[in-house]
Amino acid sequence: MSPFLRFALAGAAATAAGNGLARFAYVPLFPAMVTAGWVDGGEAGMLGAAALLGYLVGILGGRGVALRLGVPGLLDCGMGLVVLALAACAWNGGFAWFLVWRTLAGIGGGLLMALAGPATQASVAPERRGAAGGVVISGVGLGIATGAAAVPALLSSGLPAAWLGLAGLVLGLWGFAHPRWPRMALTGEAAEAPPRARLLTATYGLHAAGMVPPMVYLADLAARGRGLGLGIGAAVWLVFGLAGVAGGILSGRVTDRIGGRRALAIWLAVQSLALALALPPWPALVLPAAAAAGFAAVGVTAVTLTVCREVAGARATGLWVRCTAAFAVMQTVVGFGLAALFAATGESHLAVFAAGLGFSLASLAGAMGLLRKADRMMAT
Repeated sequence: MSPFLRFALAGAAATAAGNGLARFAYVPLFPAMVTAGWVDGGEAGMLGAAALLGYLVGILGGRGVALRLGVPGLLDCGMGLVVLALAACAWNGGFAWFLVWRTLAGIGGGLLMALAGPATQASVAPERRGAAGGVVISGVGLGIATGAAAVPALLSSGLPAAWLGLAGLVLGLWGFAHPRWPRMALTGEAAEAPPRARLLTATYGLHAAGMVPPMVYLADLAARGRGLGLGIGAAVWLVFGLAGVAGGILSGRVTDRIGGRRALAIWLAVQSLALALALPPWPALVLPAAAAAGFAAVGVTAVTLTVCREVAGARATGLWVRCTAAFAVMQTVVGFGLAALFAATGESHLAVFAAGLGFSLASLAGAMGLLRKADRMMAT
């Protein structure tokens, strides 16, 4: 296996486990937990929020842990936390029990997301860093698609089997990735504070806000909003994940050719299109909306990883952590806000997706600003 694939696939295994499975596999488990009486609806929602809070803690603490354990040690720590947390949820220990373990699952995912991408890019040739980042972040889409396919099958044997099955999948990914972990020094210039890059951070935060409606309400839009049923709702989520894999891999190739800022504007235009397609009351548009949303969700993250390196060079890890923290904060705040809007409007999908379109267009405007700023700098 070439060094490029060795490191990139290990990074993809980390993001598939820490984000795709630890976080997003909970989406189809949410109603199953409520139906089985393990938690009620409000408690299930709190468990989702707890994972987001844990994710933010993991992102912010990633560099500190890596300084003590090294990058491979941090990645092993993140994978171990995810395996343990998923396995622990196989026992119905009550709401407090689940709250602890869903928070720890989020922390593990945050640790993995903080360092897997930057470490992989630092371990490959400069001309292939965009492609490497694309492969790593496409792991999120792969994890989403795997969870969407695996959870319904595992649930036929009960909730404990579903949780243990997910833990087994992550354990397998860990076994594959462990001997292939990328390495990255966090001393010297890499340890220095990154540039502020406020516009990039704001752009990525607005992207996160715009992706809340598809990430939370997409399956419900198909199933109830367009009357397509639960089966189609699950299939739409699978399409979202598969399109995310394509968006991540293609974004890496594109950024290596045209640069991260131009690619960022293109992918955010696709995101805006996805939200716009969700507005008309036509069932036929749900599938292309899901594909465009998944393509953008993973692709924008992969492109932003490369833009961080273009802006900050060896200090890119610090900037990436800052951008990812902004992402987590915005998704948490906007998630609660849109939940309130959804309830206040009589469960109007139009209202929440229109809000998402507004955030997406604002993010696209930010990307265009970044591009104009870069063009001016090159001209001088």
